[in-house]
Amino acid sequence: MPPGARRAAHGEEGTASVELVAVVPFLLLALVVAAQIALAGQALWSASVAARAGARAALVGRDATVAAKSALPPSMRKGARVEEVDGKEGNGVAVRVEVPRLISSLPEVRVGAQSGLEPGDG
Repeated sequence: MPPGARRAAHGEEGTASVELVAVVPFLLLALVVAAQIALAGQALWSASVAARAGARAALVGRDATVAAKSALPPSMRKGARVEEVDGKEGNGVAVRVEVPRLISSLPEVRVGAQSGLEPGDG
């Protein structure tokens, strides 16, 4: 290192370590937020799949609630709410599930989806 650069850097040893220690909590927070958003998306996707399964079951005369709950992951079945709804498009099924929480002190959030089928729909 040239002598002039050594004098300019005098007193700055260890600043990179201090800066890293200051940034790590924010990086961890960003990671937790991203993971919680991913869990919310997965819960919404699962509710949509369950609503579609319930609508198919209702179309063929089976129990929509049983079909919808069995289409959910086991961890989401306990608090799931399934109801049959009548809409403009015909009968359907609405499913609401609680989003799993990474941190238990976070508030309870529910997401839901609705699906309906008529004879001839795929």
